[in-house]
Amino acid sequence: MADAAETVIKVKVLPRSSRTEIAGRENDVYRVKLTDPPVEGRANKALIAFLAEKLGVPKRDIEIVSGKTGRLKTIRIRGLTAGEIAQALQA
Repeated sequence: MADAAETVIKVKVLPRSSRTEIAGRENDVYRVKLTDPPVEGRANKALIAFLAEKLGVPKRDIEIVSGKTGRLKTIRIRGLTAGEIAQALQA
């Protein structure tokens, strides 16, 4: 039942970067650079779209659980295990 898998990851967002990319991982927190500014939820939308593309899951399966207005976000991803996510997000 791989579809039932639900994993929560922590992401630190670095908005207004020169390009959108995974900038590494420190203490179980993924650092993600985004070109979008943190205005009107644009960085959040860009983060979800970027993670969906990197992980190969639909955007609806990625949800920001906490940290919508901060840089440190808790994100729930449905359909993938922690190991699958770690492999897909290797910088």
